[in-house]
Amino acid sequence: MLAFIIRRVLQSLVVLLVMSLLVFVGVYAIGNPIDVLISPDADQIERAKVIVAFGLDKPLWLQYFIFLKNAAGGDLGRSFAYSTPALTLIFERMPATLELSSAAILLSVVLGLPLGLLAGLRPNGLIGKTIMAASILGFSLPTFWVGLMLIMVFAVQLGWLPTSGRGETQLLFGVPVSFLSWDGLRHLLMPAFNLALFNIALVIRLTRSGAQEALMQDYVKFARAKGLRNSRIIGVHVLKNILIPIVTVVALQFGSVIAFSIVTETVFAWPGMGKLIIDSIRVLDRPVIVAYLLLIVTIFILINLVVDMLYSLLDPRVRLAESKG
Repeated sequence: MLAFIIRRVLQSLVVLLVMSLLVFVGVYAIGNPIDVLISPDADQIERAKVIVAFGLDKPLWLQYFIFLKNAAGGDLGRSFAYSTPALTLIFERMPATLELSSAAILLSVVLGLPLGLLAGLRPNGLIGKTIMAASILGFSLPTFWVGLMLIMVFAVQLGWLPTSGRGETQLLFGVPVSFLSWDGLRHLLMPAFNLALFNIALVIRLTRSGAQEALMQDYVKFARAKGLRNSRIIGVHVLKNILIPIVTVVALQFGSVIAFSIVTETVFAWPGMGKLIIDSIRVLDRPVIVAYLLLIVTIFILINLVVDMLYSLLDPRVRLAESKG
């Protein structure tokens, strides 16, 4: 088991190194932040000073090796626009993004699981067909368009919810969160639902197919033959057996929700990492862009690493297959 973990950690480090090269070259080889960040009236001497201060006077390969050297010590660069460490900027906004992503995942499970179960139990009924049609819309509709429609209906027309922002926050273990106040909850509801829409549709389809497959199994038929109540058969024998793959997929989707929260945070002016990266792209703040992308890659790698380790614990054949491979 220890050898398996060491091998997977080394593989993850190699992936992170390759991704750092691709991300750095992709970001630093495009555009010129000097044209965006300093005044057009600045003379050549001032421009040269800024270029040297940002380290842009060095060749690209040398900039990358300096970046790698600093990254090994936990320094991913200093923001061109804010003149503060890029990681500090990202970590300041990370609680807002994690709160929004967690709320979206929670909504996906709370809404998707019962709706998918209902669709699986009544596949040919009006309710089942309506739920499946709605799930197709969840997959198909663009996130930004749904967000704008939510604002138009619930904020502008009905006036029930605020249009943007995070609302009032309160400290929880020193971290500002908005779900502990009524004002914060009202601000959180629409962006969380907008971000959760795709995953609600995904959970509905996974639960429906899993329920239909489980209903055909012998243990369900045996439970019915014993005269067990239908609610017990569904709650214990069906739901319990289909939860494992659903939980696995939802856990893997958590990284995607964090990464793709950019659109939702922009539409609802949610002060998270997504809005920061959009602002950074607008002014070509390269260190922040690189730090954000590498952080997202690291989150994906860590999630996959944890999932692989859990699989190896649950099924030793995974370790054997890895060692033979």
